[in-house]
Amino acid sequence: MKPDIKLFDSDGKRLDGRKPDELREIKIEVGVLHRAEGSCYLEWGGNKAIAAVYGPREAIPRHTQNPLRAIINARYNMAAFSVEDRKRPGPDRRSREISKVISEALAKIVLTERFPRASIDVNIEILEAEAGTRCAGLTAAGVALADAGIPIRDIPVACAAGKIENQVVLDLGKDEDNHGDADLPIAISPRTNEILLMQMDGHLTLDEFDTALELAMKGCHIVSDLQKKAILKKYQNIEEV
Repeated sequence: MKPDIKLFDSDGKRLDGRKPDELREIKIEVGVLHRAEGSCYLEWGGNKAIAAVYGPREAIPRHTQNPLRAIINARYNMAAFSVEDRKRPGPDRRSREISKVISEALAKIVLTERFPRASIDVNIEILEAEAGTRCAGLTAAGVALADAGIPIRDIPVACAAGKIENQVVLDLGKDEDNHGDADLPIAISPRTNEILLMQMDGHLTLDEFDTALELAMKGCHIVSDLQKKAILKKYQNIEEV
C-alpha cells in the first residue's frame, strides 16, 4: 500500500515548485563522444543520460541481416550507480523490454531501406535516474541519430504525463512516479504527431487518458524545440571555427 504523501502544496504547486503543466529543467549537449558517429548527453530533472550511435555497418552475425533494410539495435542500460540502492550490473527484464520498445520506435523513424544488410546500433546509458528514464533515453537517442547524419524522417522525442492525487500532470518526478496513480510515456514524430511509442502504468479514465495524452504531446513539442536548438548550437559553433 502506498504511503500517505502530499504531492501538492497549499498553493496547488508540486513538491518541486512546478505547475501541473510544467516540465522539469532540461539540458542537451550534442557530440560529446568523439569515437561514436553521433552522441548526446541529456539532463532531465535528476536524470542524466548519454546516447551514442554507431553505424550503419554490416550486421553481424550475418543471419541477423535483413536484405531489404537495416536493423536498429537499441540498448538501454541503467548504470549500477544510477539509483540510490545499487543496481545489479547488466541487463535485466526491464532494460530488455525498454531496449525492445525503443528499437521499434526508432525503426519507424529511420530510413532503414537505404541500408540493406546493415545494423545501426544505439547505446543508451542512464548515469543517474530519477523518473522518466525511458523518455530521457529515447530523446537523447533521437539527437544522437541526427548528429550521426543517419537519414531520419524526423527527430523522435519522448515525454510523459501522469496522474497524482486525481489530477493529470506533465512529466512526473521521482516521488510523483513512486506515489502517483498513473504514468503515460509516449514518443512521437513531432512533425506529424505520429505516435512511435506509448505505454501506460496505472489507471486512467477515458477523459483522463485524453488529457494526459494531450499534455504529453505538448511536452514532446517543447522538448523537440530544445533538441533542435542543441543541434543548431553545435553546428553553428563548427561553422564559426
